[in-house]
Amino acid sequence: MIQANDFIDRAAARGYDFYAGVPCSLLTPFINTVIDDARLTYISAANEGDAVAAAAGRALAGRPAVAMMQNSGLGNAVSPLTSLNWVFRLPILLIVTWRGEPEIGDEPQHELMGRITPELLEAMEIDWEVFPDNAQAIDDVLARADRHMQATGRPYALVMRKNTVAPAPLVDRSSPSQSRGAITFRPAPARSRRLPGVSRRQALERLVESTDVGHDVLIASTGYAGRELYAVADRPNHLYMVGSMGCAPLLGLGLALARPDLRVIVIDGDGAALMRLGGMATLAAYGPTNLAHLLLDNGMHESTGGQATVAAGLSFASIAAACGYRTTYEGHDLSLIDDLLAGSSQGPAFSHLHIEPGIDAASLPRPAHGPTEVRTRFMAHIGAAE
Repeated sequence: MIQANDFIDRAAARGYDFYAGVPCSLLTPFINTVIDDARLTYISAANEGDAVAAAAGRALAGRPAVAMMQNSGLGNAVSPLTSLNWVFRLPILLIVTWRGEPEIGDEPQHELMGRITPELLEAMEIDWEVFPDNAQAIDDVLARADRHMQATGRPYALVMRKNTVAPAPLVDRSSPSQSRGAITFRPAPARSRRLPGVSRRQALERLVESTDVGHDVLIASTGYAGRELYAVADRPNHLYMVGSMGCAPLLGLGLALARPDLRVIVIDGDGAALMRLGGMATLAAYGPTNLAHLLLDNGMHESTGGQATVAAGLSFASIAAACGYRTTYEGHDLSLIDDLLAGSSQGPAFSHLHIEPGIDAASLPRPAHGPTEVRTRFMAHIGAAE
């Protein structure tokens, strides 16, 4: 058995100062120590996939990061681990508890996952080993993890058994939220049917025209958001996500926290936002002033055939304001882009822009660069070491 600081201190010496996670009883002493350590940043994520995405944003900035979770939470994390970290080669260190380890008594809900945890990690091509239970082994474990991640660009997992870390109380029980309520909340006015609606193309053109390549970075959600941003302009400050639906805001959060010198603008969709709605609370609680969140809402999953989402009549801006985004806007015209960028100085800022559906998918190009090329170009542009 080790003390939590036996690992945390050695990891900090290697640059690991960012942890995102969801609590587990086996992680309790470890996570309590992380929360109480003033050297570290801890993100309390709404779910394990959000923790992975936030850590991936840190990796996008060229910084080490840890995502912590119970093994049951691997189910929530499969999407970003396989279609964000794997595709873009964004290595993060995973600490996964082993509830339901075979031949160790546990609750019935952990039995199956405990049995298949090693196979699940291996199926996702994530190398792993057991979390060290003696202090002398920690340096070698971290060295192996770092070598693997540097060589492959893939995550590495440490699987923590029961009674690996000695008990540690939680001193800081305050809420992590910095939310103080919206200082600006403007709901959508009634739309005049005499005026044409805004298209996604028009919104993205305005955004590109209004942002600076050197200071601003744009992260576009999977689907038509990324493809149409690429069609408008292919710039080195653009990241076009593929897969990992709903993870763009948390990826942006991790990047924005790591790089306060950049303005990070996340382009989201209504279907993606609904998939990980809890992420809005996390982003509002931890989001810095350099983070802006633009939600383009056409009321449908357009890239998969136009199936309606449940967003009709839903005010995402009201949700954002209730979560604690500092400036929130909602409307039907391009001025919301201007409001978002002006309000980003008092961020995290949010704009819910209602757009019109309709696009000729056959004429919409896919990025000519593969995901790893896009990531390499992006990281080089912001001066981040891979």
